[in-house]
Amino acid sequence: MSRFTTPFGYTSTAAEVISGVDLSGRRAVVTGGASGIGVETARALAGAGAEVTLAVRNTAAGERVAAEIIESTGNNHVFVAPIELADPASVRAFAGSWTGPLHILVNNAGVMAEPLNRTPQGWEHQFATNHLGHFGLSLGLHDALAAAGDARVVSVSSSAHLQSDVVFDDIHFEHREYHPWLAYGQSKTANVLFAVEAAKRWAADGIVTNALMPGGIRTALQRHVSEEMQAGWDQYRWKTVEQGAATSVLLAASPVVLGVTGRYFEDNQEALPNVAGERNGVAPYALDPESATRLWDVSEKLLSQV
Repeated sequence: MSRFTTPFGYTSTAAEVISGVDLSGRRAVVTGGASGIGVETARALAGAGAEVTLAVRNTAAGERVAAEIIESTGNNHVFVAPIELADPASVRAFAGSWTGPLHILVNNAGVMAEPLNRTPQGWEHQFATNHLGHFGLSLGLHDALAAAGDARVVSVSSSAHLQSDVVFDDIHFEHREYHPWLAYGQSKTANVLFAVEAAKRWAADGIVTNALMPGGIRTALQRHVSEEMQAGWDQYRWKTVEQGAATSVLLAASPVVLGVTGRYFEDNQEALPNVAGERNGVAPYALDPESATRLWDVSEKLLSQV
């Protein structure tokens, strides 16, 4: 399978990758659409004419963002709905309330490098939020995605997936020492593996699924990262939020990637294999088909117990 490339790159913005695209009549859901790159992802989709639902924890913040997007795009089909990704009941409620087809699902929300935190089920919170919540949401919306005929599911991963494979023997850090970055990295690997497996399972439904690294963007996502660590990032080449949302929007809506599925992108290109010691590229374990199938089965089992 040859590497897929596009005319866009590191500095491209969400508006640039979607320029000229008409999404009228298409419906999108963006999780975490009230902050960070989620806002700009939602804005770009709405600006192209899509109906956009911001799936958020803080609905008051969501309403403020929705109003601002409506004002800036002139598209008044921007809505807000509550979801708590770490709570399976909340995820089921969101999916259960959806009616009609869904053309675009952007699994964007996430938490990063937080102190050890467990859900009532005992699940490690980053894995529960970043992977299990989006896994359950995608499964719950499967019929709506299939009804669209040509739906796209986009999972926002991270270069932090290079920190850790999914440790199947101890996903929830019950027996090993907890490390916030290993937990985050594991959850981001899971985002890629989900795209790999869903691409296979849902191809017959016309659903394409891809994952991506948005780039380094200064947002509230870093709220759990120490000032000392962030100071060490000063030499990093940061993107604007408009640039950070570009790869999500490319995969969600651009005709350039029509039919592309089961892949991992960064800087609007399919990523190359990671070179040891480098911060970019994709780890081979994140694309491993056997791990992808195993993760799907484990995730289904976990969610079936609550």
